[in-house]
Amino acid sequence: MGAPRIERAPREGSRGAGVPAGARKPAGPGGWVAPTSATAARPRRRLPAPLWLLALAAVCAAAAAIPLVYLVVRTTEAGLGELLDTLLRPRVLQLTLNSVLLAAAVTASCLILGTLSALLLTRLRLPAGRALLIVAALPLAVPSYLAAYGWLVWMPSLNGFGAAWFVMTAVCTPYVTLPVAAALRGASGDLEMVARTLGRGPIRAFWAATWPQIRPAAIAGALLVSLYSLSDFGLVSMLRFQTLTWGINAAYGASFDRNQAALLALVLVVLALVVVAGERRSRGQVDRAGGRSTTPQRPAGRLLGPALAVLLVAPVAGILVPVLGLGNRLVEAATLRAIDVPRLLEAIGATLALALGAALITALVALPIAALAARYRGRLVAAIEAVGFLGHALPGIVVGLSLVFFALAAVPALYQTSAVLVFAYVVLFMPRAIGSMRSGIAAVPGSLTDVSRMLGYSPLATWFKVTARLALPGIGIGTLLVAISVMKELPATLLLRPTGVSTLATELWSRTAVFEFGAAAPYAAALVLLAAVPTVLLSGIRGVAKEQQ
Repeated sequence: MGAPRIERAPREGSRGAGVPAGARKPAGPGGWVAPTSATAARPRRRLPAPLWLLALAAVCAAAAAIPLVYLVVRTTEAGLGELLDTLLRPRVLQLTLNSVLLAAAVTASCLILGTLSALLLTRLRLPAGRALLIVAALPLAVPSYLAAYGWLVWMPSLNGFGAAWFVMTAVCTPYVTLPVAAALRGASGDLEMVARTLGRGPIRAFWAATWPQIRPAAIAGALLVSLYSLSDFGLVSMLRFQTLTWGINAAYGASFDRNQAALLALVLVVLALVVVAGERRSRGQVDRAGGRSTTPQRPAGRLLGPALAVLLVAPVAGILVPVLGLGNRLVEAATLRAIDVPRLLEAIGATLALALGAALITALVALPIAALAARYRGRLVAAIEAVGFLGHALPGIVVGLSLVFFALAAVPALYQTSAVLVFAYVVLFMPRAIGSMRSGIAAVPGSLTDVSRMLGYSPLATWFKVTARLALPGIGIGTLLVAISVMKELPATLLLRPTGVSTLATELWSRTAVFEFGAAAPYAAALVLLAAVPTVLLSGIRGVAKEQQ
């Protein structure tokens, strides 16, 4: 059951096959393209994967499917009549329409604003351009419900679709800005310059020549925005715009109508899966050589003012205004009333414990899937990887509700325990760990592992001495991404937390739900500061990873 022997078949990209080491084959017909820093490692093998790795990865991936499978089973028990009766209720149709409209509006605005911001950052010579890129990414560090809290401090009457759309757009725009900016830096500008010389204007030349190259990155960012908008619970609840997540929580919490809550959750999952399928169908693939863009940056000139205004819209609305509101309420809380320090410290301890525990367990579960996907290919490998990414399309409230039902039916002793809550985090955030770990493992040169095997080391020893050491930055990035996500997660935590256990997110939510903004301020400030620690560590690890490439 060891690693495949080298003599059985030539490795793709080996010099013996007449292909440059590290080259990759494009999706469509054609020759081999030069490797880039991101694809410099050996491509995935055509050789069969070890059975032990396939089995271990399949078991880990199957864990991610438990909430969805049980949700489907639960809804089928309700019967077709109840299913149709629930789905055709005017209230359910209205909630579904609200969710779709909000997701569509936020996605469209983020796609436009994010792409425009990326163009400005990469095509104009702006003062402190790198600092502006960091500023443009800052809204990602603030949970949506915290941004809504900050706006409600200044405008308590803020509510409805317009408010939810505006704040959500500010929070989600970096999901498009960052990947599009990276794609623009690696996109060739030759075709765009040719289009300009043939008389096309700047917009038509960009649309014809550059947009097809950056479209996959833009649509991938739009996918994250759509899924985030569909699954959000805290922001829409604070701003009193009723969507499916609100309806699920109301059906479960108010009347404990399990069947209706499950049916609404299934509707939400179907919408998310439709979004994922649409993204896969529309993003396409672009084969291009790596490198830096050949389009030179030009001085901003008169565009400096409008460019800065566009770039700062999301950071001001998503970071500055909420943080100022948070600071204002924090001062009031410190001066007008004593902060409940023991309760605050208890919430900080619970948040840290859950984040660290869930991050480590998620890393262990995601590692076999990432190793399999990084080194091997095939339909079975692709299926296992896809199941592992299933949590990407499952909203937190759906996973939480499914595990409530599953725990009560299958393992009542685990209901409202930390074990079920941590398992929910594993399902939700495993895709983030798999993506980073897969990239880190794939970047390890295959020649090093081959040399290790020829020197007599076992597959396990080779993994620890070679692959794990070189892939450590990617593994660390995935683990920290999970820790940050766990700290900010709200709906699943509200449904599954053990009795008497409160995190910073749940304490913040419980106080803002009754408009106690001053009492919520210490918890909001602690959440921001706590999430900043792994964010700083993440930046350092990314720097190490870039140096190793």
